[in-house]
Amino acid sequence: MERFAEDADLIGELRERMWNQGWMTSKVREGKETEGAKFADYFDFAEPLTKLPSHRVLALLRGEKEEILDLSTEPEQPANPEDPPRTGPTEYEVRIAERFGVDNQGRPADKWLSDTVRWAWRTKILLHLGIDLRMRLRQNAEDEAVRVFATNLRDLLLAAPAGTRATMGLDPGYRTGVKVAVVGSTGKVVATDTIYPHKPQARWDEAMAKLEKLAREHGVDLIAIGNGTASRETDKLAGDLVKAKPELGLTKIMVSEAGASVYSASAYAARELPDLDVSLRGAVSIARRLQDPLAELVKIDPKSIGVGQYQHDLSESKLSRSLDAVVEDCVNAVGVDLNTASVPLLARVSGIGTSLAENIVSHRDSTGQFRTRDGLKDVARLGPKAFEQCAGFLRIPGGDDPLDASAVHPEAYPVVRRILDETGTGIRELIGNTRALGGVKAERFVDDTFGLPTVTDILSELEKPGRDPRPEFTTATFADGVEKLSDLEPGMRLEGVVTNVAAFGAFVDVGVHQDGLVHVSAMSHNFVSDPREVVKPGDVVTVKVLAVDIDRKRISLTLRLDDEITPAGQDGGGPRGGKPRGGGDRGGRQGGKQGGGKQGGGKQGGRQNRQGGGNQAAAGGAMADALRKAGYRG
Repeated sequence: MERFAEDADLIGELRERMWNQGWMTSKVREGKETEGAKFADYFDFAEPLTKLPSHRVLALLRGEKEEILDLSTEPEQPANPEDPPRTGPTEYEVRIAERFGVDNQGRPADKWLSDTVRWAWRTKILLHLGIDLRMRLRQNAEDEAVRVFATNLRDLLLAAPAGTRATMGLDPGYRTGVKVAVVGSTGKVVATDTIYPHKPQARWDEAMAKLEKLAREHGVDLIAIGNGTASRETDKLAGDLVKAKPELGLTKIMVSEAGASVYSASAYAARELPDLDVSLRGAVSIARRLQDPLAELVKIDPKSIGVGQYQHDLSESKLSRSLDAVVEDCVNAVGVDLNTASVPLLARVSGIGTSLAENIVSHRDSTGQFRTRDGLKDVARLGPKAFEQCAGFLRIPGGDDPLDASAVHPEAYPVVRRILDETGTGIRELIGNTRALGGVKAERFVDDTFGLPTVTDILSELEKPGRDPRPEFTTATFADGVEKLSDLEPGMRLEGVVTNVAAFGAFVDVGVHQDGLVHVSAMSHNFVSDPREVVKPGDVVTVKVLAVDIDRKRISLTLRLDDEITPAGQDGGGPRGGKPRGGGDRGGRQGGKQGGGKQGGGKQGGRQNRQGGGNQAAAGGAMADALRKAGYRG
């Protein structure tokens, strides 16, 4: 047995065979049905290892960790209870026997040797391979979950900014009131207040009057409303103000307040807003993140923004490294205004850490605004290497040199000067002059220092200097009269905002305090392997309500507006009439009701449902909700 189990070539071969042919099964532990209701879709579950998506692996492992589920790694598809029991050696045992020349020819010791092969496989090798494959599943799932988190964070950071418009931030609440903060076009706090429009105080008219007064005094254009508790009631308050005072030209927008409370209680917020109560700082954050999501969200630990799946089950160091890299990439892609950027924003620029960022802000405060990028060389401890890394990402709009407002690095300025000499124009006449730049041959300016790709990039930047890669700012309009779950009805078409994207679909806020799920199978008439191909966080979309479960607070949505709403109870039973096991029997039935399309459906019930049909088909059904309840948002 030791010799069998220590043959590296044999174990490697069996491991890969089991990875390709093996299945993961789960059963609910006796007496844990009620306590573990959120894992109901895994009470009787089986799926091939190679088809298990990352979110399902993490859900299964969490269910086991919470002692709700018993997991098992099977070397082949589990036998159907209706099938006759299997006899004879497995293909794995046959391969071990072949490797060591064990062959039952009826000789006295042959049966004993065959029993040894079987015993070695079942008690030693299978156990070892099961542990290896579980580790591989977890590693793959963790990598995918980190990638999902990073992608969602990138989309959120690069969301469309409202820009330099006076904004009123409303942090909703009932008993403690709605916190109000008005920030000017530069993000400076100009006014704060607390109103009590909701129960138990219910001072609605007084709240309206206060908001109107603040809006008039400070020329407010936008009202940013946090999407937490009492958000819909506060949204109605803002809507009444917009309707009652059209001359103010106000626009209201629901904003994710994820991470606002973390920022409010942070040391940086205490330094930035020392005179404000912690509760009011949240309203300031909500207003500013509408003006410029990137500049505000960099002040918050990326893990606290809440756009991942099962983040608390992931490696802390791996997640932090990935998210920090994403933040830095986004900051560098957009660029940073050197004269207005905060310490957290500057600290995310390549070559600048927290210490240097503080030195830059201190220098700016003591000597005034930077007029040129070269002024950075006067900052304490900012040496040539740091300057070389960071200068191209820092912008100085309205400075002495127009190039300092572009993404052209100072070391490339000589190339621009040569272009100016050849075209016979001044820098201010050349920047943005598509016609003049169109006649410039990039290859004429290639030398030992600057290659053709670099010169081409310089010309592109001169055509559109300082361009922002983020999209134009748009807003979603929630339907009037749809304020709570019970207001939703199947067939409704609603406008909403994508709040999160996971491997199995996208969550959409339609204004009822509970995000609905657009399952990956309901995103397009074509096959969708990655939901991010269709939507990303912050997108404004039109969805159709497929189903509403008020008791379990579940909303199933579809982006395919021509989908028909089929009657509840239509069974997608399996071809053999047996109980579908792919995510529980609800998977097969909901697959029949909601899946449709090419990505799973009722036809995949029964035994075939184990291979993923019912699981993927349940658009916003039991599977998706169990995943979410099991900790999708951490």
